[in-house]
Amino acid sequence: MSKPVKLLMMWDIKPGQEEPYFDFITQEFPTNLQHGGLQLTEAWYTVYGNWPQVRMGFVTADLQTLEQFLESELWVRMRKELSKFIMGYRQKVVPARGSFQL
Repeated sequence: MSKPVKLLMMWDIKPGQEEPYFDFITQEFPTNLQHGGLQLTEAWYTVYGNWPQVRMGFVTADLQTLEQFLESELWVRMRKELSKFIMGYRQKVVPARGSFQL
């Protein structure tokens, strides 16, 4: 039986890239990941503290679906576009739970 998994992503926004970043991250990025079979579950913006500035979580039905997406041309294109605006990108895959995950 397959179990849902979550893709957790973290990064900081490059100085001076805030406006184009927010345009991309609120319009194009989640829509395209949804087309790839991922569903946005959380988006966090850190205002204070020594943490990544942004954390996002996307859940999918199973690990195979996520692995296929991460190898897709769509994901390569989205990561390339995202990298114009961010630095310090990290990601990990975890079993999906109903609560906030690190």
